[in-house]
Parts: sequence; C-alpha cells; structure tokens
Amino acid sequence: MTGGLPITLEKVVFGYGEQKFRFDVAIEAGAMTALMGPSGSGKSTLLNLVAGFETPESGAVRIGGEDVTTLPPASRPVSMVFQENNLFGHLTVEKNVGLGRSPSLTLTAPDRAAISDALARVGLAGKEKRLPRELSGGERQRVALARVLVRDRPVLLLDEPFASLGPALRGDMLELLSDLHAERRMTVVFVTHHPDDARRIAENLIFLGDGNVSAAGKAEDFFSDKAPESFRDYIGDGSTAS
Repeated sequence: MTGGLPITLEKVVFGYGEQKFRFDVAIEAGAMTALMGPSGSGKSTLLNLVAGFETPESGAVRIGGEDVTTLPPASRPVSMVFQENNLFGHLTVEKNVGLGRSPSLTLTAPDRAAISDALARVGLAGKEKRLPRELSGGERQRVALARVLVRDRPVLLLDEPFASLGPALRGDMLELLSDLHAERRMTVVFVTHHPDDARRIAENLIFLGDGNVSAAGKAEDFFSDKAPESFRDYIGDGSTAS
C-alpha cells in the first residue's frame, strides 16, 4: 500500500459528560497533520471518532469519501498508536507485531517475512524473542510502529505516542515516523503538546480549543507572523518566530 486517504468530520457532535465537542474539519490525504490544543480540548476524542472507538451523536465521519460513522474500528482503514503502546506483556516482540497481521497469530510465511522486515525497519532486528518488559520505552514504541507497518493501513493516528520519552529519544522517534511517512505517504494525524514536534515534522496543523476546531492550516503558518491568535496565546508569542 502506498498513499493515504482524506478524512473529513462533517458537523460532528459528540458529548462526553458535561462537555460537548463539535468538529467540522478536513484532513489532507497523505499529509502529516499535528493535532494540538489545551488539555480537555478534544484531541483524543477527535482521534477516537476517526478510529471508531467513539460514535458521534450527529454528523458524519468520512475516510476516503466513504461514510464510516457507524463502522467498528476493525472495519476502518486505520491504525492507531497510543501513548502506552498497547503491547501484550506475555507475548514476544515478534508476536506483538504479528497481531497486526492476524489477531489469532495464525501467521503464514509471507506474514513472518513482513514482520521480520518491519522489525528491521524500526531498528529492532535481533530482538524478536524479547518480551516488552525487556525493552526500553523507545523500543516498545518501535514495536508499536512495526505493528503499524505490517497492518499497512492508509491512515495512521497517534495519540501522544512519544510523550513519556526524553527529548533525545523523542527526536529519534519523530525522525523514524517522518521516514516511514515519506516511504508510505499514509495520512498521519498525531497529537502532541510539544510545538517543536509539530514544527519539525508536520505539514499541516489543527488547533483545538474548547471542544471545537479553533484553527487549521499549514504548519509553517502557525509558526510565523500568520499564526492564529488562539495558537499564539496557547504556546506564547515568542515561540512562533521562525
């Protein structure tokens, strides 16, 4: 698979407790889009609506032009990586990645070859038989990315996947994500609280405020004198200088 699919949230309304979220936004196919905003603004909720873990009260979620609003997560052309990477502690690295091909781990020879290639691609060759507890935090997230590679879906969602890593490791993972995106050109949407992460790898940026899309556009504009006032207030005026 090469290339991503466009995503649109059309007048989507979703309630969570007292909070109402309203999303009306288009996400460019094949681009790397950063999703930013204060805590509670709806970043994870937006990803969950796209992935199918939440269902809107009204409105439509479309991926590649198809209405997927009521489709279960497994039926959507989407992979998702969470902050805690969702690895199974009792399974080896190889088997955790294999779940991306077969939930029952009934793996064919081509599946095993794809798993081996993916692990090599993310720098984990030779660690196939290790358990997650024997890996560093960065290595566990590399396993999660390898699973994404073998799933080979056109949309990749990442919910603060590198938040718990130190600056150097986070930089390495951002570079790896950028390289994988350049190879596959899938549609990538990633949540981050770090403006430098968005500045470094994002082509587009969506900024949420109070449960709505406050601003959306080219990432470079957000880090220039064209930055929306709401974004300037969020990160501080000095941080938008080129």
